[in-house]
Amino acid sequence: MVLKQIIAHLPEVKKPTEKKLGFNQKLKWTLIVLGIYFIMYNIKLYGLSRNALERFDFLSTILGTDFGAIISLGIGPIVTSSIIIQLLVGSGILSLDTKSEEGKKLFQGIQKLGTLFFIVFEACIFVLMKGLEAVPGYQSIVIFQLILGGLAIMFMDEVVAKWGFGSGVSLFIVAGVSLQLFIGLFQFVGTDGSNCLTSFADTPCSGKVLVIIQSIINGDATGALLALLVILVTLAVFLAVVWAQNLKVEIPLSYDRLRGYGVKWPLQFFYASTLPVILVAALIANIQLFGSLLETWLGHPTILGGFQNGQPVSGFAFWIAAPNLLQAIVTGSLLGTQILQAIFHFLFYVIFAVIFSIFWVKTTGIDAAGQAKNIASSGLQIAGFRKDPRILESILSRYIFPLTVMGGLAIGALSAFADVLGTLTSGTAILLAVMILYQLYQNVA
Repeated sequence: MVLKQIIAHLPEVKKPTEKKLGFNQKLKWTLIVLGIYFIMYNIKLYGLSRNALERFDFLSTILGTDFGAIISLGIGPIVTSSIIIQLLVGSGILSLDTKSEEGKKLFQGIQKLGTLFFIVFEACIFVLMKGLEAVPGYQSIVIFQLILGGLAIMFMDEVVAKWGFGSGVSLFIVAGVSLQLFIGLFQFVGTDGSNCLTSFADTPCSGKVLVIIQSIINGDATGALLALLVILVTLAVFLAVVWAQNLKVEIPLSYDRLRGYGVKWPLQFFYASTLPVILVAALIANIQLFGSLLETWLGHPTILGGFQNGQPVSGFAFWIAAPNLLQAIVTGSLLGTQILQAIFHFLFYVIFAVIFSIFWVKTTGIDAAGQAKNIASSGLQIAGFRKDPRILESILSRYIFPLTVMGGLAIGALSAFADVLGTLTSGTAILLAVMILYQLYQNVA
């Protein structure tokens, strides 16, 4: 098969020869990749004339990028490829047995091919559609730099997955969210680019902590209340996610050869983890990005949406975007359109989070059949039942599918709810950061 031959010759990061890497080695590679990521984050594209994508800062956090830097593509190609391959496999259009080792390798190979395609495709689209407009004669140079940055992100993701903690995609999201949270709290550069610390009483700050102090000095009760509520809502989302992350169903198991000894097999409430909401957020980000690029290229809005200052004002992108209901309520400017927009945003997140949860569980082998196989191979069984993977599968299916659906619904709802309340950075980004850090803590522990 030609496809298998192509996949076999794709460059990849070599797996460690050890079955289990030590903590220090994993930490070393994770920190190395994180350091390289922040270095590339601050390397601007050579030959860039105008950066029309800089207005999409709120999307850059989710995509783990900084538009205008060499890593402007961020995790976009990786996640976009993952979305499409999962939809093709889940719908049966692409027939792959992801439960077998060969099927898993083929799935990962096709996903990598898709990532390479989207790296080249998005690099060309960003430049040719003037999202990242190059100086005349420098288009090919800018495209080449974007492709190099995309390849670096792809291979760094592989390094973290094989040699570090978690995955590179998760690490880059956490890095971007942490930076945005710090900026959201303590940014002293105002919206006009001036330093508010030089004239604190007169120049508006953008960091919420500084806004509170500034509003109190100037007697602006509404401004202080709004900034304080944003911080409190962000903190509430953090606590809600940490609480929900600890919810799980524990199935009591016993050893077939050691009577009297048993363990509890945990099934997390967020069974599909953070991947569904990453995919939904990336889907919305891509819709808005390509909608903006099409508008810039054609000179008029399209069905994907019309944009002003980076914000969607019409079309599909507008109705799935998150309005800031908290600010509208506090300032008394709440409109019926904003309520409808919030409802559509909520429904979009919930529906697609459930869909991606189901596809993710099926394609990664953590469904009832996969878990039954893992339990049986560990020498465990459910007390009172025969040691038969089919029996295990039938019992586990009572829990796993409902957890997959309810977990996807809950994580989508929580993310959308945080989005419409206008937290320091997007609710999706905060939710992802907390869950990824919690999982990283568990891996380290």
